[in-house]
Amino acid sequence: MESPPLSPTSLVVSSPRRTLSLLRERRSTVFTHDVKEREAAASPTAGFAEEHGPKPSEVYGFVGSITTVIATVIYLTWAYIPESWLHSVGITYYPSKYWALAVPTFAMVTIVLVISFYIGLNFMITPPPTSFNIMFDEFSREPSKFVPAEGEEQPIEPISDIDIIHEVSYYDSVFD
Repeated sequence: MESPPLSPTSLVVSSPRRTLSLLRERRSTVFTHDVKEREAAASPTAGFAEEHGPKPSEVYGFVGSITTVIATVIYLTWAYIPESWLHSVGITYYPSKYWALAVPTFAMVTIVLVISFYIGLNFMITPPPTSFNIMFDEFSREPSKFVPAEGEEQPIEPISDIDIIHEVSYYDSVFD
């Protein structure tokens, strides 16, 4: 039977580094009743990959950044080095230089058109400012008409929407 671990406050330690190492050792111990599980947890390779290995997202990000840099260098080399130099190095099969300008231009025009269509569609589906759909929807709440009895305190009113139509019509009639 194993004894429960001591609390960190019950240890008398002279240095902060020693305290941290004791806490780490205590956190890594696993208490189980199964002997096979206890031996697997005590082995030096148990949990090594889980605690110390890189996360897949980090690996994908690193590989993606390296690939982007290499592709950019290849693109700029192909776009700016004269064809005679490429032939002298032995590179003879590559796309026309026309595509060095055409592909980025097509990409930029596509991005501008997508943004323009997105803004245009938002303008088309937005109701006009005079529409009641702007002011009321299925989540609108009417203010409650609670009147307290004589002598009772006025409670805090529940959350509700402001009835702007009456206010606007009131101000229009007063200031006209």
